[in-house]
This record gives sequence, C-alpha cells and structure tokens, in this order.
Amino acid sequence: MTLHLPDIPAATRMTEAELRLELACALYAQGKVSAVGGSHLAGIDVLTFQHALVERGIPRNYSVRDLHDDLAALDRLLGT
Repeated sequence: MTLHLPDIPAATRMTEAELRLELACALYAQGKVSAVGGSHLAGIDVLTFQHALVERGIPRNYSVRDLHDDLAALDRLLGT
C-alpha cells in the first residue's frame, strides 16, 4: 500500500518509521488493530510497541483478540 501525505511541516519533519509508529499507535488506541498488528504496522517488535504506547499514555488492554494474535505469532515462531 502506498500512502501519499500532503507536504505539511509536521509530516515532513518525521521519518517514515516515525509516521508508521504514530499511525500504529493511533489505530491501536481506536481499537482498530491489536498490539501484534500495531507492531507489524510499525515494523517493530511487540515489546517496543508496548513501550511506545506507554510513552503516549495509551492504555494497554489485553483482549481476546490480542490473545489470538499472540498465539498465532507463537505458532509461526515455533512452527506448530
């Protein structure tokens, strides 16, 4: 997916990685992605993503969706 942003000062001062992280945090805060999904979108590991949520004051709610995502990630890692 390609995303085109207008040349506004706030966006031009941020790297692509920073924009991806901010988007992932915002989507997580709105309940649109899980922690695992947010970490994938941001291109970082889940623990780093959780730290980013804490830095932004976004509460970490562990949901059933998070559990399913974590189990799926374990299945991929362990090859089961």
